[in-house]
Amino acid sequence: MITTAKKILLIISLLLLPALASAQTDGFGKTDTLYADLAKIDAQNWSITISYTNDQPVVGFAVPLKMTAGPNRIVADSAIYTGGRIENFAFKNYRPDTSIQCVTLGMVANLGPTHNFLAPGAGRLVTVFVSSLENKTIDKLIVDTTTTSPNNSLMVIADLIQGTDTIDFNDRERLKIYPAFVVRQSK
Repeated sequence: MITTAKKILLIISLLLLPALASAQTDGFGKTDTLYADLAKIDAQNWSITISYTNDQPVVGFAVPLKMTAGPNRIVADSAIYTGGRIENFAFKNYRPDTSIQCVTLGMVANLGPTHNFLAPGAGRLVTVFVSSLENKTIDKLIVDTTTTSPNNSLMVIADLIQGTDTIDFNDRERLKIYPAFVVRQSK
């Protein structure tokens, strides 16, 4: 026999299931995927190559990453966008935070009268270089997505479907894409 408490718990679980299932959403087709490929350069330096697979035009990215290397303190010391799929974007930046071992990547296609966008496809966006702060060996680098201040979480912005440069304020939510996040370790 199922008790009242168990029934309530079951109902709550069933109500939360759709919210959990839609954690990675893409209203434009199949779920997009952001990849973080980790590669060891030498004993104190690694690279994180960020790649993206999409099936619709994209105009913006927020990619906050948490990095850990055990007791070794590390920093994302530089990023290279040259040769990547977003090389023509108007704004490409990264903000490292050594106190919490995070880096926030921001990419915006247009800041003026241009119409840059990332066409549907797959490939590298940026490569981030990670170094040991104390010249200690980095045996293993672990990377995951996170939320950084003030409110940067993993998100992609789709290009305007209407082809105009403005949209209704209440319609902005449908342009947000929350991609799948996959970390791959180089051998």
